Formats: sequence, C-alpha cells, structure tokens
Amino acid sequence: MIQEINFDGIIGPSHNYAGLSPGNLAATRNAGATAQPRAAALQGIAKMRANLALGLTQGILLPHPRPDHRWLAALHTNYESAAAHLQARALSASPMWAANAATVSPAPDTEDGRCHLTVANLVTMPHRSHEWPATLAQLRLAFADPGFVVHDPIPAPFGDEGAANHMRLTSTHGDAGIEIFVYGEAGGPFPARQHREASEAVARAHRLDPARTLLVEQSPEAIAAGAFHNDVVAVANERTLFAHEQAFADRDGFYADLRRLMPEVEIVEVPAARVSLADAIQSYLFNAQLVTAGTGAQTLVVPAEARENAAVWGWLQEHLAGNGPIRAVEVVDVRESMANGGGPACLRLRVACDPALVDPRFLVDAQKLDRLAAVIAAHWPEAIAFDAIGDPALIEQITQARRALVEALDLVGLIDR
Repeated sequence: MIQEINFDGIIGPSHNYAGLSPGNLAATRNAGATAQPRAAALQGIAKMRANLALGLTQGILLPHPRPDHRWLAALHTNYESAAAHLQARALSASPMWAANAATVSPAPDTEDGRCHLTVANLVTMPHRSHEWPATLAQLRLAFADPGFVVHDPIPAPFGDEGAANHMRLTSTHGDAGIEIFVYGEAGGPFPARQHREASEAVARAHRLDPARTLLVEQSPEAIAAGAFHNDVVAVANERTLFAHEQAFADRDGFYADLRRLMPEVEIVEVPAARVSLADAIQSYLFNAQLVTAGTGAQTLVVPAEARENAAVWGWLQEHLAGNGPIRAVEVVDVRESMANGGGPACLRLRVACDPALVDPRFLVDAQKLDRLAAVIAAHWPEAIAFDAIGDPALIEQITQARRALVEALDLVGLIDR
C-alpha cells in the first residue's frame, strides 16, 4: 500500500524578491527585482499537473498566513510600524519550499512501524525561523492518522532544514531503506544550515536502526559555491543516488558505506570536469525530482534552466543515450521559484506512505488543481515590487487571497496557526 507522495508547497500570494538568504546565490542576485506571484503559483500548479501525468501521487501544503503578525507581536511591533527588514521577513513566502518543511522516515524504516515526521526548525535564517508553527499545524492535520508520528522541531541552536538534507535509498518505496542525513560544517563565507547534532536527534526521534543510518558531511566546497542544502548537489530515489562529484566531504568513504549496506545501489556521479559546481548550481541539475514514473522508468524532472545550460544538457543527453538508471528527463518551468533560489525539488516534500491514511484535503487530482488555479488566477497579485511590501492595499490583497484558497479547500479555521 505504500507509495511515494510528493507534497508541493503552493507558492503564496506574498512571493517577492527580498534577498533574505545569504548563500543562496539566486535569491541574493535577484534581490530587489519585481516578483510575479500569480505566475509563480500557476507555474507550481503546472508542475503538479506534470507529476500527475507521470503517474505520480500528488499532495499540497498551503502558504502560511502572511504577514506573520504573531511573530511581529513577539518582537513587540506590528507590520505598519516595523522596520523594513522585519516587514520583509514577516512577509516571506518561503514556506513554498516544502522540502524544508520536515524530515520524513517511512514506516518500514522505523522501530515502531509508523511513519515519522519532524518539522524543521529553520533557525539559521530569521525569515524562516518563524515558519515551523504553521507548518507543524498543517502536518498534524494532514497526517493525523495513528500510522504517523509528527514531532516538534529540534530546539535551537541546532539548525535543521528538513528533507533538503536527507535522502533515502531502498529497493522500492515500501521496503526498508538506508536513511542518509547530510550535514554541514563550514562553507567559506556562508553558513552551514544543517547541524550534525540536529540530524542525530531526528534519527533518534524517528527510531531508526543505527546500522542502516548514515551521517554524511556535505563538502565545504559545495557550500561555498552556493549549495546551501544537500539537494542542490545530490538527490536519491529508490536504489539510485544522483550526485555531483564534489557533493560530499568524503565521497569515497560514503560510497563504500552505501555499497556495503546496499550492494545493488546505483551511483550516478556527474564529474566536475563535465559539469562544474557553478553550472550545477546555476541550472539546479540536482535540485530536480528524481522519481519512478507510472511506467516504472526513473525520470528526472528538471527546471528549464537545465536545458539552457549547454554543459548540463549535454551530460544529460549522453546519460540518456547510455544504459544508466535514469531513463527519461522532463522539463518544467518554475522560473519564479528558481529566481528566488528554489528548483523543482525545493518545492516538494516526499512522503512514502499509504495515501488512504492522509487527510484527503491535502491530496489533489486534475480537477482539484483546476479549482486551485482558478483561485490563484482570481486573487493572487500579478506583481510585487520590492518597494511595495509596506503597501496596506497589497497586504490586504495577500490576506484575502490566502483566505480564498483556504475556503476552497474547506480548511477555514484549521490551519491559520
């Protein structure tokens, strides 16, 4: 009964380019640009449609209430009188990147046979540090069945950024797997966002078998180059690990451990001589969704930027022409998310479980996506210039837009906090 569900974050009506994430090169490069929230959200809906067309099961997570008035109140201010940098942090639409919502361990991996989720604390960045209460409320509603355990966040100061730093390898999604926690130590001028202590704590909370759990250090070179999460340089699906040559501090030791624990593992490594770290990060080659389509073929869902990068696209075509495990590549347009530093994989949280145990309001089909697209088209702002984030009329539109979405999903009063 277990299958993988991709829960995509719906891009919220406050989507803007405030450049709040040091180390995220795209976000800082586009700081101050005019964002297109309506187009961004519709691009996300189109990506979910493409997943359904591949035969995948699709879920959603909703944008959070923005501005976050409770966070501002805890700072003894309000949106109208807050400093501009606090306004920007309170208005951030970053919950759209559901890969940072939680870390997930499916039931076959856990001692108690339940699917465990730990909400990420995101303490490294101020604009993300106040996300977890609203995320936790959604997770506890979507996964209320006794087959799930939803944990509180790991306490500060141990930074935990969720599934973006976690991979799972297994013969099939319903079999016991190898869980891989990737942490950082240093990255030149940029902060390492995933702490080893947080990863160890999540593994204990999820009651994982230590013999089938690996803690792996992300390479400082990757962090310094702009790989602020592991999923910018590596992604896994079933028995395939797809990674850049420079993704890990001790790649040889990591690969040896993998082959010892899972002899059938297929490691697809992209050489730095073919695709540089800079090209991998610019194109988000590895921040792709590596999925098993309904046909059984492993498929890589990449952003359009990967097709536009000659080195990246050339390597992909060569791999497809060979006998490697990745048999197809699908291209999606998520340019608005990419410009803020998040590719296809950032937008989704993978949960391997029985879909019948999930609150159906968080699962979508083509018809429900049609309804959501209509709400977005009618209510999301068409554009947000950075210097408009204090405009009361814009704030009212953002508030009403999210309310319309919550009403359309019959979740009024259940996920505001």
